[in-house]
Amino acid sequence: MNIFEFKKLILYIDNHLLVANKPAGLLVQGDQTGDSTLLELSKVFLKHEFDKKGNVYLGLVQRIDRPVSGIVVFARTSKAAGRLSEAIRQRQFRKTYVALVQGVPDQQDKLIDYLDRNGVTSIIVDSDTGKKAELSYKRLDSKKNVSLLEIDLHTGRHHQIRVQFASRGFPILGDFRYGSKTRFGNKALALHASRLTLQHPVSKEWLTFNSCPDMSYWPIDSECKEIIFK
Repeated sequence: MNIFEFKKLILYIDNHLLVANKPAGLLVQGDQTGDSTLLELSKVFLKHEFDKKGNVYLGLVQRIDRPVSGIVVFARTSKAAGRLSEAIRQRQFRKTYVALVQGVPDQQDKLIDYLDRNGVTSIIVDSDTGKKAELSYKRLDSKKNVSLLEIDLHTGRHHQIRVQFASRGFPILGDFRYGSKTRFGNKALALHASRLTLQHPVSKEWLTFNSCPDMSYWPIDSECKEIIFK
């Protein structure tokens, strides 16, 4: 991905924040594969865009899984990074996802489980051995035994949304790790971080960012914005 392609991913930028719309299949930060990451691309963009000399600081304060697409926030200063990290610990980030799941769950519900890491996956365990995982959702549409959900994430556990719905018989489309029979390119999932509300770390203004998934592999007939942001 070149600088000009990457620029299209940027939703917001100022002296303190960079907010980007990560494509499915792109790592947020480096792992053992050595593949390109959103963090590296963001630093290259900042260095080029602002003619920065030397190293570029960019703090990673939240992340989403490689096969998941959507909104990711970086801090451009250490002060902003500290304040944003504290806001996340205080659960002041409001994170909304959209997903396509196999089956038709209830119209709306709150899911509460306790999760534990099991290698590269997570599993539901007893409350005395796991970390609490909580989300609420509403069903926006259903067609041909596939449902479009809007999910408000209240905690940020490893693979939380994927595990909680799969455990109830509603795997996210494309998520073969947790039981989906549907496959997309780049091992992508039909799971997208579509809305993020946060308080600016310096101005204290509340900001909301919206993003639609890549409709090329999301089998939805209606216009995304009409369904998700109505």
